[in-house]
Amino acid sequence: MKRTFLIALAVCLPLLAATRPNAFAQAPVSAEALLEQLQKAAEPLTPPAEWQGRLPTPEELTAFRAKQAEAALRAADLAGEFTTRFPTHAKVGEAREQRHQLISQAVRRGDKSRLRQLEKLEAEILGDPQKTSEEKFRLRMQVVDRNAGLKQNEGMTAMLEEFEKGTRSLQKEFPDRKEVFEMLYAIAMRSEGPKAVAIAKEIAASNAEPQVKEAAATLLKKSERMGQPLAIKFTALDGRKVELAKLKGKVVLIDFWATWCGPCVAEIPNVKAAYEKLNPKGFEVIGISLDEDKGALQAMVKHKQLPWPQFFESENSENRFAKEYGVNSIPAMWLVDKHGKLVDMNGRDDLVKKVERLLAEK
Repeated sequence: MKRTFLIALAVCLPLLAATRPNAFAQAPVSAEALLEQLQKAAEPLTPPAEWQGRLPTPEELTAFRAKQAEAALRAADLAGEFTTRFPTHAKVGEAREQRHQLISQAVRRGDKSRLRQLEKLEAEILGDPQKTSEEKFRLRMQVVDRNAGLKQNEGMTAMLEEFEKGTRSLQKEFPDRKEVFEMLYAIAMRSEGPKAVAIAKEIAASNAEPQVKEAAATLLKKSERMGQPLAIKFTALDGRKVELAKLKGKVVLIDFWATWCGPCVAEIPNVKAAYEKLNPKGFEVIGISLDEDKGALQAMVKHKQLPWPQFFESENSENRFAKEYGVNSIPAMWLVDKHGKLVDMNGRDDLVKKVERLLAEK
């Protein structure tokens, strides 16, 4: 199957912040030398070499993002010094913009010490009559995304609510921008039930881009499957016979994934933890692999020690379950209740809590 799948957005992850750095004590004398130092300081940090071939631990990611934030703020201070010392230089406008972007990067990585400073800079940019509508719109999109990310510690629901709040505000400010409907679609993708349907219908009836309207129509079609049984039956990669209809009485996670999908692989520890904790209580997992390479799938299953069955279509065939159920974005994790009915298309969020609730139902 061709890799045309849109890997869903994974979501912002604000982490612990580094201490705000002091201004540089000895800055270069000339504008050119200061610009050169700024450009070097603004270069992205390279991930540690020991991460090659493996996923970093949450602790390692936290430490690395803190270093990224610290480096961004140091570069931002250089940009600020340049604008102060050389206010008439031809590149002062670029330096101001770079300063804004660097502080924004630091805040997104968890350092909120400059949040008020960032908001002040953005207010000045939005109030600048020389800024085009396009520039202001792009900036407002960044703000909406960042504000949602800053709610990460409060959970996915809080992030989604903040993102929708910002998107609706943006929609009022820029009613003709079609990009807003892409943002609304992202909300619908992570929502459930009537809300997802309502937003999808709104997009379908709008002047959104054709591909966005098509995606909304697909989402509506998938939503119609809620509360209905799924016809999934196959012989697994390891020879096991799998039939979802025979698993009534159990809660089942249908995991659409692929070894080439980074976010999918990143979810494996969460799914394994849920499986190990709740399988004795009646929780099962069925993997629907969208891989084209059977060997890659077998190697991943062995390396990660995945105990649940995996569906694999022939290399020359399109994955029939993904096609039938309109799955064009992975990871996609669907939950089936004890009655064999599809009840959740966002099992990825709070998986353990959702499974425990479904297991407790009669």
